[in-house]
Amino acid sequence: MNPFHIPELAKRYTQYDMIKIHTVLPEFPASRTRLLCAFLHDPADDGAHKELYALATSLVQMGIDTHEMVSVSNAVKEKKAVRSRQMKVLAGDYFSSGFYQILSQAGQIEMVRQLSAAICEVNRLKMSLYTRMKQLKLSAEDYIQQTVHIRTQMFMHFGQLMKGAKHKLWPDVLTGVARCEVLAGEIGRCDDLVTFPGSWGFWHIMQNGTGEERRHLGSDIHDEEKLRPILEKYDIKGKLYAMLEEQVQYVYGKAKQSNSENLMQEMIQIGEPFLRLVRTPKVLEER
Repeated sequence: MNPFHIPELAKRYTQYDMIKIHTVLPEFPASRTRLLCAFLHDPADDGAHKELYALATSLVQMGIDTHEMVSVSNAVKEKKAVRSRQMKVLAGDYFSSGFYQILSQAGQIEMVRQLSAAICEVNRLKMSLYTRMKQLKLSAEDYIQQTVHIRTQMFMHFGQLMKGAKHKLWPDVLTGVARCEVLAGEIGRCDDLVTFPGSWGFWHIMQNGTGEERRHLGSDIHDEEKLRPILEKYDIKGKLYAMLEEQVQYVYGKAKQSNSENLMQEMIQIGEPFLRLVRTPKVLEER
């Protein structure tokens, strides 16, 4: 089955006018979902369960990611912002419940149990990460590793359904793709002072910066005139671009070990958006 069919199926649950009007949703977890489809593909199987599992898991992930966007503060009382916050809560709940309906109707009760357990583990890992962030007890690499670990939880247990080389490669390739997603997101955060606090760049400077620079991150974090020179000094974007390119090549290398031409082609398609992101600044520099 064409993996791009999963996002289309998910729209039945996520594309509602009420949601579009009042709030913004996170991106669909396309890379991990497509990866799951590719690894579950079996020519001897009709693909029904693969589609079912991919759709249910992507909806759970959408629910988790939507709730992640909800502000922890109720300080903003402006009507539009309040409505958006309420809609995110409701939408996240709705997406999360969708997986239960899909799987229970198909009699996949064991998969309901496994996804539910994964949700609990995601919440536990998030609380652990937030606690360390609040205590400023986190290195830049710790931040990446823990964020990636959280992103893989909803998908990791599907390895038990795979055989041979796919079963062996699944944890490494899934982790590699999730790391690509995280690094790509961190590049975008370099240009957004609202989301920069707590980013990889933030923790890298806290780990390697001078006392004055660290104090600045703790106080005037939204002062672009002060922050921009620090980002340039430590070449935050450049480091992230290099890490992302290296990670894509790592994933390609792992995929080659499967000795599957179909899987390798899927991996090339999954990695292409990340490579385009890396190539864009290089093209601009050449111009």
